[in-house]
Amino acid sequence: MFNLKGPALTVTIAAAAILMVTMGARQSLGLFVSPLNSSTGLGIATISFALAVGQFTWGAAQPIAGALADKYGPARVVVAGLIILAIGTALTPFMHSGFGLIVSLGLLSAIGSGAGSFSVLIGAAAQKLTPIERGKAAGIINAGGSFGQFVFAPISQGLISALGWAGALWTLAVTTLFAMPLVRKVAPAGPPPPKPAAHEALWPTVKNAFGDRSYILLHLGFFTCGFHIAFLVTHLPQEVNLCGLPPTVASWSLAIIGLANIAGSLFAGSSTAKYRSKHILALMYGSRAVLIAWYLVAPKTALTFYIFAVGLGFTWLATVPPTASIVGKLFGVRYLATLFGLTLLSHQIGGFLGAYLGGIAYEQAGNYQWMWYADMALAAAAAVVNLPIREAPVVAPSASAA
Repeated sequence: MFNLKGPALTVTIAAAAILMVTMGARQSLGLFVSPLNSSTGLGIATISFALAVGQFTWGAAQPIAGALADKYGPARVVVAGLIILAIGTALTPFMHSGFGLIVSLGLLSAIGSGAGSFSVLIGAAAQKLTPIERGKAAGIINAGGSFGQFVFAPISQGLISALGWAGALWTLAVTTLFAMPLVRKVAPAGPPPPKPAAHEALWPTVKNAFGDRSYILLHLGFFTCGFHIAFLVTHLPQEVNLCGLPPTVASWSLAIIGLANIAGSLFAGSSTAKYRSKHILALMYGSRAVLIAWYLVAPKTALTFYIFAVGLGFTWLATVPPTASIVGKLFGVRYLATLFGLTLLSHQIGGFLGAYLGGIAYEQAGNYQWMWYADMALAAAAAVVNLPIREAPVVAPSASAA
């Protein structure tokens, strides 16, 4: 697969399968907003806030989980994440207040899925791959997360119909534990990474990264990506409802987004070996602005949502491989899990705002019109800020300069 063979292929496929479970369960939560609201009467804004906290927590967990994985190895981090994700998901039906939902969905589930997500998995795989293989592997791993959304969205909707929303969440909780046997394929048992020299330690490396203009610009673009994704994954079902269409249109739209992103992720991963990653990112963000503009003037039919899902899905999380590639080019792979985790934190700060402001907009105006305008403007801005990024390696400070 994309010229990956032997151990490189094994670790890549195992990481993709784990991400399929953690991202599939997480990206289907928007389907539970309406049933949760009907059952608890908490209101869309309250539920959106809990999910928005989850967006931020998931991002905040990434650099912490990455730092732990860089120091102690990724196996324990991923196993702990899967267990915490299962616990948070299983506890949600017992929560009947906004605070309770923040604990279960906003904290536990988000911390768990964050510990078993991009930064740790891509970082773990990168340690065992050549520079040429890393971009391709990141695309395949990322595609695993998208495939999880394709699989989990219609399954979750079916479980909600068959078992109720509580039964569906309990089923998802059990399902997450099935990924645990794959952890040893990604991170075989072995000694922790060797202790680095003083000037190559974690925090000097992080300080060096934040002094680099390209790394900051990368964060700004990725912030916009998080805003888009969290807004849509949280509020697309309600947007479909506003248009008078059945819930199945929302679940299948989310599934199509995931399916299209498989192709987009594989394309992005393979393209990093041929083109500059910053140009790939600029093209992706720019295409989102155009697509949202089309959606706003298009008739709101099921076909429109499916076309929108295909177009948006192609770039949905396909931004991850070129973003991770730039971080690796700038700073190497020793602390890739931490440094890429920090870019994911920026992504999820945007995600917090996308999810929460979407709920506020709905309760204030009864629709998402201004959120769509904001989404379009941010996409255009993200396309521009990626262009000045340079992809040459950054020289770490010498021991004498540290």
